[in-house]
Amino acid sequence: ETYGKLNKDKTNAILILHALSGDSHAAGKYSAEDKHAGWWDNTIGPGKAFDTDRYFVICSNVIGGCQGSTGPSSVNPVSGKPYALSFPIITVGDMVQAQRHLVDHLGIERLFAVAGGSMGGMQALQWAVSHPDRVLASIPIATTSKHSPQQIAFNQVGRAAIMADPNFNDGDYYSGAVPKDGLALARMVGHITYLSDDSMHEKFGRRLRGKKTLGYSFNLDFEVESYLRYKGDAFVNRFDANSYLYITKAIDYFDLSLPSGALVKAVEKVKSKFLVVSYKSDWLYPPYQSKEIVKALMVNGVDVTYCEIDSRYGHDAFLLDEGEMSKIIRNFLENVAVRNKIAVPAGA
Repeated sequence: ETYGKLNKDKTNAILILHALSGDSHAAGKYSAEDKHAGWWDNTIGPGKAFDTDRYFVICSNVIGGCQGSTGPSSVNPVSGKPYALSFPIITVGDMVQAQRHLVDHLGIERLFAVAGGSMGGMQALQWAVSHPDRVLASIPIATTSKHSPQQIAFNQVGRAAIMADPNFNDGDYYSGAVPKDGLALARMVGHITYLSDDSMHEKFGRRLRGKKTLGYSFNLDFEVESYLRYKGDAFVNRFDANSYLYITKAIDYFDLSLPSGALVKAVEKVKSKFLVVSYKSDWLYPPYQSKEIVKALMVNGVDVTYCEIDSRYGHDAFLLDEGEMSKIIRNFLENVAVRNKIAVPAGA
């Protein structure tokens, strides 16, 4: 999807990069009847961080996904059946290469900026490293240059839940029952990591759901239990289990320091200006991982700004911005535009 207008020089394009469960619908509603706007609607639009009165904003579904781009649920033209697990393993680099083809198709020589949180931040980093001449500014948010053992472990639990579902059928479930229980459980585990202890206390406490006393059974008692069940069930209705396997593997394999093994060397050819954002309460992608990125960039003389935001929302904070992140991004982009004499108004 795109928002705003591309200027005549094609210099005001911003590529928004989504996280694991995201898609190309980053902002707005398709109709007035839609219950929910795009996943980053609070930052994309007129006067917002990614101001569509000034910038041409692009967002596409990643390769391997299930919301428009080719993935394991897509039909293999040779067999006439969904690829399922015959789909090749993908990497974050593959996602970026697919996006590069899209940018080429749009006739855009250099992106004004790339931006994203979580897995989207990994893509923003990969863009700056793989295509240093095609990115003016990079904004990785709440992310890392490589997964820690803990981050890999959480993803493996989710994958194991999916593959242990009786309906998984080695990934070939498209003509029958889908592994909804396994996918729902994977989402429940994942969602816990997106929240902080403070946000869970504030949102749920130990409140009971629909009852006044404890049931002393294995039925759901607490609001937090019911919430996780709801999140898991809702996810099953919009996401493909195989895509979950492929995408989580891609981010586990992501290591920006490769092939040298040294992050400082990996970013030595970066030319874009950087804004790196982290959140104090984010224990999934803690601030130390963002600081490692900043340090490597600074060693190479890259123009980098680092902001650590005090939010109670944990990893989800980048999606639930209360205004501070948007202000930081808006000012950063304005500074980049002025310093590089970019005519960002849509009519320019």
